[in-house]
Amino acid sequence: MLDVIRAVVTVVGVLLVAIGIAAGLIWLERRLLGLWQDRYGPNRVGPFGLLQVAADMIKIFTKEDWIPPFADKPVFVLAPAVIVVTVLLSFAVIPFAPGIAVVNLNIGLLFFLAMSSLSVYSLTLAGWASCNKYSLLGGLRAAAQMLGYEVFMGLSVMGVVILAGSFDLGEIVAAQANMWFCIPQFLGLAIFLIAGFAETRRIPFDIPEAESELVAGYHTEYSGMKFGMFFVGEYLGITLISALTVTLFFGGWSGPLLPPVLWFFIKTFILIGLFILVRATLPRLRYDQLLAFGWKVMLPLSLLNLVATGGIVLMLA
Repeated sequence: MLDVIRAVVTVVGVLLVAIGIAAGLIWLERRLLGLWQDRYGPNRVGPFGLLQVAADMIKIFTKEDWIPPFADKPVFVLAPAVIVVTVLLSFAVIPFAPGIAVVNLNIGLLFFLAMSSLSVYSLTLAGWASCNKYSLLGGLRAAAQMLGYEVFMGLSVMGVVILAGSFDLGEIVAAQANMWFCIPQFLGLAIFLIAGFAETRRIPFDIPEAESELVAGYHTEYSGMKFGMFFVGEYLGITLISALTVTLFFGGWSGPLLPPVLWFFIKTFILIGLFILVRATLPRLRYDQLLAFGWKVMLPLSLLNLVATGGIVLMLA
């Protein structure tokens, strides 16, 4: 009975924390963008603009939830939920501290890769079901981008798997007791982060929603809470990629003096800040540049990292 109660508390806690962080990032990103671009961020609603999140949520909930008459209604309604569900399921395998995880899977890393691959269906279905040419182009771009960069993301973490000898994220953290994998796997870390930017469709990889070309891409026809689900899904994705990067390359919860779970969140928020900083500084790539960079640069580098890591481990064995 105690195990069941503990499992329920863990699941509810992870859901509340993940969704709470995603909501808070709406305010944090706008404040940091204002700081780095020398302008004001949210500052009118509440102290330091903290109530801006509540104002945005009220606006989304009260806005007309319109479905175009020409849309494929069942698919149109289902599509936004897919991305939120797949990202939240991925949080189930993240070890936040010793003994604090929804489930300990010996294939936790593979489960994450599987869920991130499924999330592309959300964007593709949204673009197709909208019966809008701009939405369709955005959905096709998202599919090509996410499927392509998913390959490099998977290859980039294979070096970590070789060093740790496991797909279990808890064991990967334990294997970094003497040295974080960000040092021997620096190239893998760089590839994983770049692929993470592409997976979350963040600048400079926000090609599927390029406003100057596609209005708003795959969610052009969405409004109200359905649009809000895409919005929350993006921030959940940023949090997930940051948390997984900490787990794979920065020792997870390890650190001196402070409680392990606090170390985990400190590292995660530093990486979230990196996502926001990149948005504040870099321009959007052209679509052909995005695909060419992936297949001509990322793929050779990820294969080189994999072969070099395997060769060094064999030599030292």
